Amino acid sequence: MNNKKKILFLYTEIAEYFLAGIEALVPLTEEIHIVKWPVNNEAPFSFRELGSVKFYDREKYSDAELLKLSIEINPDIIISSGWIDKAYLKICKTFYGKIPTVLSLDNHWQGSIKQIIAKIISPFYIQTRFSHAWVPGEPQKQYAKKLGFNNKNIFKGFYSADTKLFSSLYEKYIKSKNKKFPKKILYVGRYIHQKGLNNLWESFIELQEENPNEWELICVGTGELFEQRIKHDKIKHLGFKQPSEMSEIIKETGVFILPSNFEPWGVVVHEYAAAGYPLLLSDKVGAGTEFLENNKNGFLFEAENKKSLKTALQKTFSLNGDELINMSKESVKQATKISSNTWANTVVEILKSKN
Repeated sequence: MNNKKKILFLYTEIAEYFLAGIEALVPLTEEIHIVKWPVNNEAPFSFRELGSVKFYDREKYSDAELLKLSIEINPDIIISSGWIDKAYLKICKTFYGKIPTVLSLDNHWQGSIKQIIAKIISPFYIQTRFSHAWVPGEPQKQYAKKLGFNNKNIFKGFYSADTKLFSSLYEKYIKSKNKKFPKKILYVGRYIHQKGLNNLWESFIELQEENPNEWELICVGTGELFEQRIKHDKIKHLGFKQPSEMSEIIKETGVFILPSNFEPWGVVVHEYAAAGYPLLLSDKVGAGTEFLENNKNGFLFEAENKKSLKTALQKTFSLNGDELINMSKESVKQATKISSNTWANTVVEILKSKN
């Protein structure tokens, strides 16, 4: 891009993987401005600073002040997280038709009353504020179409893991895992009902009682269910860990699981695919549509179905080291579909596109 541009992100809670994308975007732009919500207490990450990127705390600005700030920045593109924040909507409406105003959304189309209403009002509400939609994958693309976005104005790949980081961890530990694959299943995420954790814990314990084996379950995270966690000598609860603390855990574990009852996407799936983990995913995990090929680099199971989950776990327990390593290699291959660089290049592509 010959003339570098100014980018304004109207964001919710920033995450480490988002900053990896921003880092890749910096050389392609003149300025990057990010308005952000406070960090979630259930995921209290601490983030590195990016010197050339300007951050603004949403809570420090009134709606009018935020609009004034946006006008002063005079961006060449605005990328907004959803349509929850009314100030974000007002800013996008102000700039609509002058520059690309991009809606990011990660919801699937489920035909709920709320979504049907959104579809009905979209021509008067969403389509008067947003020129483009940027979504994680195919399930969200279908929703964007329902909202009235033209196919040419819908872009995929909105969520990307920090692929450079997780790929490096794969390279670092693949030799030791080749020698002896760790028979430890890893869960990383919040301890909330949506994640299907009770089913996971109960299914794992039942299998250990029915047919004792050397497999263990390692759980990383915190949340409202942490104090109600099920304890067992083969289940370890490590609490919340910063990304910088995960290297040793990745060295010692081998298979990744996400048993969510509903997960719009799940960047964590991309992270552990890039790190070379066979994947065990419920059929309600959006990222599975991109990164899991059933029976090739892991197993798909039915959400909220213990029998289906136990079958996937049993299949995993029956695999030998070579089979697990082959799945690991396939996960790495699947993970290359999206990266921090492709994420940054999509911003440039949207800038070049016409409404």
